[in-house]
Amino acid sequence: MRLLHTADWHLGRTLNGASFHAEQEALLAGQFLDMVREVRPDALLIAGDVFDRAVPPADSVALLDDILRRIILGLRVPVVLIPGNHDEARRLAFGAPLLRGAGLHIADSARGEAIRFRDAHGEVAVLASGYASPLLLATLFAPEEVADHDAGFGCICRHLKSLCEPGMRSVVVAHAFVAGGAESDSERQLAVGGAKPVAASRFDGFHYVALGHLHRPQSLGDGRIRYSGSPLAYSFSEAGQAKSVTLVELDGAGTVRTEELPLSPRRRLRRLRGSFEELRNNPPAEGREDWLEITLTDPLPVFEAQRRLSEVYPNILAFGYARHEALDSTEASAVALRPENAEPLALLDAFWREMRGMPLPEDAEPVAKAAIDLARAAEDGA
Repeated sequence: MRLLHTADWHLGRTLNGASFHAEQEALLAGQFLDMVREVRPDALLIAGDVFDRAVPPADSVALLDDILRRIILGLRVPVVLIPGNHDEARRLAFGAPLLRGAGLHIADSARGEAIRFRDAHGEVAVLASGYASPLLLATLFAPEEVADHDAGFGCICRHLKSLCEPGMRSVVVAHAFVAGGAESDSERQLAVGGAKPVAASRFDGFHYVALGHLHRPQSLGDGRIRYSGSPLAYSFSEAGQAKSVTLVELDGAGTVRTEELPLSPRRRLRRLRGSFEELRNNPPAEGREDWLEITLTDPLPVFEAQRRLSEVYPNILAFGYARHEALDSTEASAVALRPENAEPLALLDAFWREMRGMPLPEDAEPVAKAAIDLARAAEDGA
């Protein structure tokens, strides 16, 4: 049996005010659909965080509708989809019982359900379990057994195993932070309040575990447990990270072989670092249209640096200066420790040192003093 495993589409995502919608549409409705058409899997597995927030933008809902329609009705490939922690499960699962007949299987409970597929070797149970907090899991199972996500997944996995006949090949689709996984800055934390990550051993006995949540493609344990990763980089911590979809092949004995099928977005997230003159006068041959985080290494701020660099790099999403450790930060440290005793100008200088790695420029002091005096006059008048 051939399965395509993907997750963490985060439709509706933005970064520093820039929308990913056009990039998501180009990649998912273009290259990704071509991949599904070429591979012709027995099923497509989408392991949660389909949307980036509980109430997604209308154009994101329309994009998902179009992609699923073209896959299920156009290519005749069934889809198993679960909500992640970014999704609102009740909204995502609207009409789920009606849609199953068309080939769209949406898990509408964290308890999980079994969707049966058949190949030349017999049946395969795809066990789909939507994301739920430990509090919700405690209401679905025995409250005394669910102290955290790990214990909750113990209950989920026992229930999922009960849905399979002995010897049947089984594939779990879930959304969780499994111990040992490598995180990125763009993931919303699941281990809130000290809740433990899920132990990989919870998934013993299943032939393959298709996970969502972590955005870096990676396998855990013996390779049966896998994160497909997100199709796009959603934070600069993922800059340069290869993105892919996972092709899963399951033989008659349940032995699994996986292959990363690469995705190539038209616009990447990249980090550039260097002096103002270097970046402006010697730009790289490729990638100037990418979304960029630029860090200048100049020891002093360059007048209108970001605006002038945007003439060369039109999509700067983050901009800053490297900190210069050689600068004396004794005064700034002292102010930071006792802000209630510091003069506003000294606080501003400390903030400037922290953010820019250098003292407040002399020509900025008169402007800052005038603003401080104006604010004090307003307070006295009040």
